Amino acid sequence: MTKDRIEDIQKINKAPIVAVFLTGAFLAILNQTLMATATPHIMEDMNLTENTAQWLTTIFMLVNGIMIPVTAFLIETYTTRRLFLTAMLTFAFGTLVCAVAPNFAILITGRVIQAAGAGIMMPLMMTIFLLIFPIEKRGTAMGMVGLVISFAPAIGPTLSGFLVEYFHWRSLFYVVFPLVIIDIIIAYFVLKNVTNRTFPKVDILSIFLSTIGFGGLLYGFSSAGNFGWSSTVVILSLLLGSISLTIFIFRQFKLKQPMLEFRVLKNRTFTIATIIGMITFIGLIASETILPIYMQNMAGFSAYESGLVILPGALIMGFMSPITGRIFDRFGARYLVITGLTILTITSFLYTNLTPDTSLEYLTIVFAIRMFGISMVMMPVTTAGLNQLSTKLIPHGTAMNNTMRQVAASIGTAVLITVMTASALNTGEDAMPSDMVHGVNVAFYVATGLSLVALVLAFYIKRITPAEERAAWRAQEAEEKLNSRDYRGDVD
Repeated sequence: MTKDRIEDIQKINKAPIVAVFLTGAFLAILNQTLMATATPHIMEDMNLTENTAQWLTTIFMLVNGIMIPVTAFLIETYTTRRLFLTAMLTFAFGTLVCAVAPNFAILITGRVIQAAGAGIMMPLMMTIFLLIFPIEKRGTAMGMVGLVISFAPAIGPTLSGFLVEYFHWRSLFYVVFPLVIIDIIIAYFVLKNVTNRTFPKVDILSIFLSTIGFGGLLYGFSSAGNFGWSSTVVILSLLLGSISLTIFIFRQFKLKQPMLEFRVLKNRTFTIATIIGMITFIGLIASETILPIYMQNMAGFSAYESGLVILPGALIMGFMSPITGRIFDRFGARYLVITGLTILTITSFLYTNLTPDTSLEYLTIVFAIRMFGISMVMMPVTTAGLNQLSTKLIPHGTAMNNTMRQVAASIGTAVLITVMTASALNTGEDAMPSDMVHGVNVAFYVATGLSLVALVLAFYIKRITPAEERAAWRAQEAEEKLNSRDYRGDVD
């Protein structure tokens, strides 16, 4: 993409594009956690165990993780407008399937269809925003993305808690469906084409290997709670997933046009930022999955009350994300991320002493502080990593970042749920609430350890001013153009 082309893109009217993408992404991510508070109701309605029901959340994140690597290819093959409309129409159809699902199998199928469309949304939105905004305004732009990424999962349990308290859980999908249709109609008229189409070849084997790899790992980790870690099903799933994923990674290095460009991980800052983002997203999604189960099944709270615990944190995160974006534009990511991860580690530890009598106020205050910390980490660390990449590599960087984050959240949530059920002192019919709460506390000990690892990694993020970052990025762009066909004028 030439310098003139980039400048033309950055001059277009950003407001309608930003509004359409933020709305679509908000609705897509909202569905990622909408099931959290409703899970106990669905468990009762369909006679499911915790480990089976949690697939409503983890299958959504897994399919996201499978779809996201493909988006780098899709972004370079189809126009922005066509890709967005296709993704949202797919998502709308999946939402309708979930709303009318007569059994758990159809409900899971609907979640898979939803996720297939939603998986395209985040990397597409991040790629578009990084192209239409100059580097000195990317922190603010990604702060708006952070508002969606953070606020949607946070508000989901609150909204679902209210709806399932007074209506059937199917109302969750009936509320979302018309909003998706409205966004599609508006996008049809206002969305413009932004991305540069290079028409890369798709590698079917890579798609197959990534699907088996990520799917096998998640199924193995999730099934451990039902069958035990020594189960043949669990061992074979983990083994098949690991082998497939290993072959997939080595294949990407050999392909001229890889489906997922692992070479972006050669950049040290990008790799550290991606790992920190993975751990932070595990902390966000896992707590929103575990807390409603603990509150409703072990502490005697209602679905509405478990949703209310999330609300103050949701408001704080929504308020803070644009602010942390502006702070990032002025001072960089290092101190924001260190402070945020310190808060996340402390609040994870504060959730390791829960009892059946823990107060609603304690749960709410700790969660609000936790979300304040996450808002200081999520998008600043993502933007810091992506700013290390050239314009050509941004689609691959966003695909890699989103893939790793979604898969980590899927596997991380499955592992923590497994730890919770396996560590419970008693899970039989005569189990006391205190017996089951012990498993919740152990799960949060694991979450605390993960947050501590991320905090240590945060100290390896470079101390670099925004001005130095912009200069380094422009130098990288200039060097790339010298070696590209764009520079010789062969390609527009």
